[in-house]
Amino acid sequence: MAVAVLNTADPMQKTALSRACARQWQAARAGDGRIEIGRATPPDAPARPAKPDLLSPRDVPKRRPGTPAGRIALLHAVAHIELNAVDLHWDLIARFGGRIDLPPGFYDDWVKAADEESKHFNLISDCLAEAGSHYGALPAHAGMWRAAEDTANDFMGRLAVVPMVLEARGLDVTPSMISIFEKAKESQAVETLKIIYSEEVAHVAYGSKWFHFMCGRQNSDPRDTFHALVRKYFHGPLKPPFNEEKRAEAGIAPDFYWPLADEIDIPAALQ
Repeated sequence: MAVAVLNTADPMQKTALSRACARQWQAARAGDGRIEIGRATPPDAPARPAKPDLLSPRDVPKRRPGTPAGRIALLHAVAHIELNAVDLHWDLIARFGGRIDLPPGFYDDWVKAADEESKHFNLISDCLAEAGSHYGALPAHAGMWRAAEDTANDFMGRLAVVPMVLEARGLDVTPSMISIFEKAKESQAVETLKIIYSEEVAHVAYGSKWFHFMCGRQNSDPRDTFHALVRKYFHGPLKPPFNEEKRAEAGIAPDFYWPLADEIDIPAALQ
């Protein structure tokens, strides 16, 4: 099921299949709870539509959120992130599931996350349509899949970089995005971003939960292991300000991320 989603190029077909697979998994778990975890080889990169054009990060036009066009560009960027998140979660299952001994709860969490990311993409697509645009109308960031490529052979590295760094960054920046659309009185976008914000906390929490689970299994220190993996796989420092309240809610303590920050004045308690 995971590989089928990864190999589907059309975004709406991808998210529809993703949600159908999630319902199938959840129905099986609600029955006798027994379901076989298969093995399949995921593609090196997920299938993608012809549009949007994927550009180097430095070549993506700067957004001016104070204008209608800038807000459309911001929504388009969020749609791109959500679509990549669908593939990242299914890739996590396909690439490492069945190869590492993991309890059924692991699959419960990431199937649910993939389902919610699919919903998020659809909701943002509705916002784009309301604004007279659509996903693919603007160029997008080509580096979104880099974290998956870099951690293709490292399960712990994948958990550290994708949910605990990249998705945690979403917790930091989404409140300011909500404020932008509130000021513009674009209520549909505001409500959509609030849904995404509330549900992304759980996705970050899944990463922290299973990262700590694996550290416990390996008898390794979670904080030190996280620092080593982020320095190995993440390109550049973590950037404050951090949403410490939501990060804590997701199970990530400040001493995980502050020492990796591009910040001279690290709080004394964390030095």
